[in-house]
Amino acid sequence: MVGGMDIGSHLREWRHRRGLSQLDLAVAAEVSSRHLSFIETGRAQPSRDMVVHLAEHLEVPLRARNAMLAAAGFAPLFSERTLDDPALGAARAAMEQVLRVHDPYPALAVDRHWNMISANAAVGRLVAGVAPSLMQPPVNVLRLSLHPDGLARRILNLKEWRAHLLVRLRRQIDATADPVLEALLQELAAYPVELSRRPPARQIAPELPVVVPLQLQSDSGSLNLISTTTVFGTPLDVTVAEMALEAFYPADTETSALLRKLADA
Repeated sequence: MVGGMDIGSHLREWRHRRGLSQLDLAVAAEVSSRHLSFIETGRAQPSRDMVVHLAEHLEVPLRARNAMLAAAGFAPLFSERTLDDPALGAARAAMEQVLRVHDPYPALAVDRHWNMISANAAVGRLVAGVAPSLMQPPVNVLRLSLHPDGLARRILNLKEWRAHLLVRLRRQIDATADPVLEALLQELAAYPVELSRRPPARQIAPELPVVVPLQLQSDSGSLNLISTTTVFGTPLDVTVAEMALEAFYPADTETSALLRKLADA
């Protein structure tokens, strides 16, 4: 047992989070529903392989899989190294290369709590002028985006962008059950939406409303940006699994030209 929860409680909690009945999980994992019931009620102790098997079908994050294994009396399966660990050198180098070659378009790497790990020069150019307190490490990029003293005053479509970020955060909470993210969501949701009168956003091409753009006012003009998220495939380390790369691309030719102008300046 770990953290006051036995393996049955862990399993039941994740099953409920995924909206599955015992029968649903038993069928998907090809195990006896009776055996699954016995595990959840503590009448049977699962093997290590069974814990891993069920966690895989429940899409439990690696950090929580280690917690499930510990609750069942087994050693963790996935390592958790610090970013400066030599073993993560290749992953860190790949991340830095992606950030570097993406310039003059903004890109940054974040951890599981949306704290900035690294960013390219374009990000630094766009966040110039925000409150210094928001740039004190660890820099939380969601707080930086939506805080009244952060980028919020320069986001032309703040209501839409805020809604987009909060939906993403809620989905992440559903997937991870992370209490730190739950507290962050409450904080962000309390920020005001209408902060000041803004100039009208420049219209983007009509074929682009399939995504929510970030429309940001810069010193050189308004920017229309669309974003992508990249994660490492098949990670075996908790830290690597929880890293994500957020890359922004120009949604129109004007934005591309403005970003290059800012870089040249």
